[in-house]
Amino acid sequence: MIRHIVLWTLNNPADAPRFKALLESCASLVPGTVEFDVGIREPGLEASADVVLVSTFTDAQQLDAYQNHPRHKAVAAELGKMRSGRHVVDHTFAPGKAAA
Repeated sequence: MIRHIVLWTLNNPADAPRFKALLESCASLVPGTVEFDVGIREPGLEASADVVLVSTFTDAQQLDAYQNHPRHKAVAAELGKMRSGRHVVDHTFAPGKAAA
């Protein structure tokens, strides 16, 4: 399994709900998607980013298929206009074990 985690800082934090909706439109693009959770900053909770995506794919090929899917590319172009920063961590883990 491969976990794909992305955090974004937005130019305008008020755009977070729209950003989230655009991301969620990509949730079922490839059959190897196991998890796809989008969260936005909540008042009163600690955050150093405005939006987070935590997704899991069966393998690197499925992550690659997701990243190269035409819908994902179109959404990424739209999101790119709305963000000022982006951080990504991809890592592998064995099914049945907690991701490290």
